[in-house]
Amino acid sequence: MTAKRHEPPKGPELLSEVLSRLFAAHGWGRRQERLHLEEAWADAVGPELVAGTRVGGLRRGILEVEVNNAILMQELAQFHKRKIMERLRQRLPRTTLSDIRFRAGTWQT
Repeated sequence: MTAKRHEPPKGPELLSEVLSRLFAAHGWGRRQERLHLEEAWADAVGPELVAGTRVGGLRRGILEVEVNNAILMQELAQFHKRKIMERLRQRLPRTTLSDIRFRAGTWQT
């Protein structure tokens, strides 16, 4: 029995395969994931709280969020974290989310 080499199909390629390679080559998939994460965060915390926060990233199931003042950081961690986690899990069902870590950040709004 001889091993067959994998040969690309003859004829036109599927558009989904071409787009997949294009997205991977240009990093568009990661940007799209980040945008989706930022939108889910904004929906989960609401307009009152989102202005003082910025999504840092998602690593190993831990969402890192920068908060621009200590009072807001304490409020989020102590009073809103559980509800935010529930909302994020609803909005991001295919994303593993085990914790949210808040850290101090400074930026101009």
